[in-house]
Parts: sequence; C-alpha cells; structure tokens
Amino acid sequence: MKLFRFGEPGQEQPGVIVDGVSYDVSGFGEDYTEGFFQHEGLARLQTYVRENEGRLPEIPAGVRLGSAIARPSKIVCIGLNYADHARETNAAIPKEPIVFFKATTALCGPNDDVVIPRGAEKLDWEVELGVVIGKKASYVSEAEALNYVAGYVLHNDYSERAFQLERGGQWVKGKSNDTFAPVGPFLATPDELGDIDNLRLWLTVNGETMQDGSTSNLIFHVPALVSYLSQFMTLLPGDLISTGTPAGVGLGMNPQVYLKPGDVVELGIEGLGTSRQTVRAYAQD
Repeated sequence: MKLFRFGEPGQEQPGVIVDGVSYDVSGFGEDYTEGFFQHEGLARLQTYVRENEGRLPEIPAGVRLGSAIARPSKIVCIGLNYADHARETNAAIPKEPIVFFKATTALCGPNDDVVIPRGAEKLDWEVELGVVIGKKASYVSEAEALNYVAGYVLHNDYSERAFQLERGGQWVKGKSNDTFAPVGPFLATPDELGDIDNLRLWLTVNGETMQDGSTSNLIFHVPALVSYLSQFMTLLPGDLISTGTPAGVGLGMNPQVYLKPGDVVELGIEGLGTSRQTVRAYAQD
C-alpha cells in the first residue's frame, strides 16, 4: 500500500494510492499517527479500502500534500552513514552509527517551501531513505528488525551547517528549523519496494545533479539501525529513522555551495516518488 496525507497545513486528511490513483480515505476515521500504526492500522485500512472499492472519492491533481506521516514521537537521524559522504566531509568512517535527533516541528509536506532560518548562512540538502516504525521496538535483534518496519519514505534532511557545526553543542541545532523535514510524497509498505538495499536516490539543485547514490552503499543497513537504536531507546509506532545521505552535499564541495532564495531542490528515491522544494528567506510575521 501507499499512504499519503493531503490538505492545508494542520488540516491534513489520509489518502491511499491504488493502481496509480489517489483516493481520499478520510472516511476511515484515522490519521497516520502512533495509534494508527500501533493498533494494526495498515491491515484495517487495507480492509477498508477493499470493502469500499469503487466508492472512494478520487483526489484531484494539484492538491497540497502534507508529510506522509503525522507528527511522530521522534525523528532519529543517522550521520555519516555512506562512506563517500564521510570522506567528502573529511570525517572518519564510523565504527558505530552516529545518532542525532531532529525536532518533530521540522516536519512538513514534500513540496512545501524550505525556509532559510533567521540569521542562517549555510543551508544544505541531504536526500535520505526514511524508515517508519510499525510497532513498539525495544531490544530488537537484527534478525527480527524488519518485522518492526511499517514502511519507507523519502526525506530531505535539510541542515544549516553553521548552526550545526560552528555554534557548539549537538547537531540538532542545525537540523531542526521549521520546514527542515519534508517527508513524502507517500509512505510505501515494504511489499511495494522489494530490495531496500539497492534503491537509487538522487537530488538536484536548479536542475543540476548534486547527489546520485544507492542504498547498497549504506554502512549500517536498515535492520542493523533498527536493532542498534532499540538498544538505547524504545522506538514507538510512527517513529521515523532517517538513514543518512550519500556524497554530494554542499558542505563537501570545494568551494562549498549553499542554498539561496529562489533555488529549487528536487529529489527522489526509486519506488518512493519525488519531492520538490523552493527555497525562500525567513520573513518576520
């Protein structure tokens, strides 16, 4: 199944894609929240869609998409998880996953504008495979880890490098501004994707290819990450794990390149669709 959310910010409704057609399933009565995933929501939604075949309203093209999942309890990110990305930033290949958090208030729709924060100078891009947890996970073995995955999403882990690296403290400061986590266009359940260890992911800025990689080059793959994280924290249904980015970020270029107002960022992952963000400056309300 492919799940998405649509409508104005804060008023999103649930939808599904069946045979390439987008349908409104707000009649199901639940958003894609922790409770949805915890209480067998995917199976119940599949039954609802099947029982209402031919009666579900179609959604017209051009409707705004929200984040493919409602606000999770946490967004857990993995740093330097592609060897080529570690090398381009002059960092050592990690011996264990590097873990940081991204504020859930950064979550937004896949095609919403990305806003340069007030006082920011170094806004950067990172195409990443996101993993959505399907049930409570604590001390999970690597062998059973994929049983805890509800599905996968496209995520752009926007980063303000000066906030992240030049202001002291943890990376979270450079990762958590509003609009820094566009997620979607949809969540794909594992049966929709096939081999998650061989997915192409790419990103362009103003039509120029910046990133073009494959999940085959992950240092720590999805089962290892789910298992590892569950040793340190309880992963709740709906939680998002962002698995890292391949080479081609602005930070790694010589000279470095950062986004400016009017730039257009487009990205995609094989089987997970594409998203597009236009960069704009922060404006005081």
